[in-house]
Amino acid sequence: MLAQAVAHDGRLLVPLLAVAALVLLPAAWGRWRMRRILMSGDVERVLGTWHGSIDRVPHRATMGPLLQATAYAAYGWSEAARQSLQRAVKGPAWEAALEQRLFVETLLDSFEGDRETAVRKASALESLPLPAAGPLARRRIASLRRGLGALARAFAHASRRGDGRALARAASASPLVHWAMRYAAAIVAIDQGRPGEVHGLLAGAPSWPRESAFHGYHHELLGRVAG
Repeated sequence: MLAQAVAHDGRLLVPLLAVAALVLLPAAWGRWRMRRILMSGDVERVLGTWHGSIDRVPHRATMGPLLQATAYAAYGWSEAARQSLQRAVKGPAWEAALEQRLFVETLLDSFEGDRETAVRKASALESLPLPAAGPLARRRIASLRRGLGALARAFAHASRRGDGRALARAASASPLVHWAMRYAAAIVAIDQGRPGEVHGLLAGAPSWPRESAFHGYHHELLGRVAG
């Protein structure tokens, strides 16, 4: 209809573009701003932006702490994530959130050194049926699941062919786990004899606090390359 209107009267093009900009730009700006926050690695700021949504989430006593644990785990704050999981009320909502729990626990087990358990949980997550959603959402979820499996194998030093691509796609699919996937990709690069890729993978990484496992990983990985 818009194309026909413009074809009929070219003078409509400018006002129609202005209306489109007014409609689309706020949403695009909001997504860009949220992506920057998620990429910053500042977990407290991330949780601050989520505060209103967490307060309104159904089954808040269960899902609120689980969402907090997700953020902490994604940025390597293992102890804070475990404490959040302990606060979550166990019940029907907890059982229904199996995918979310497997996601969080796989990250935590990987970072805490329980690598075999992490690989097993990542495999269980990847085998779950995909939720009823649109094709784009289903592809994104599948990409994140494959990326999580590759992350668990990377920390277990048992990477497979194609895991590097899976980690890169997952890092692009979700800014929340961008850095987790990048650190896993750096491990894969070293294990597969490509240490020259590490600096590029970790370029622009935040200055991680000591509460984050990424603080130690960052210095360790760069030190192994330098050595």
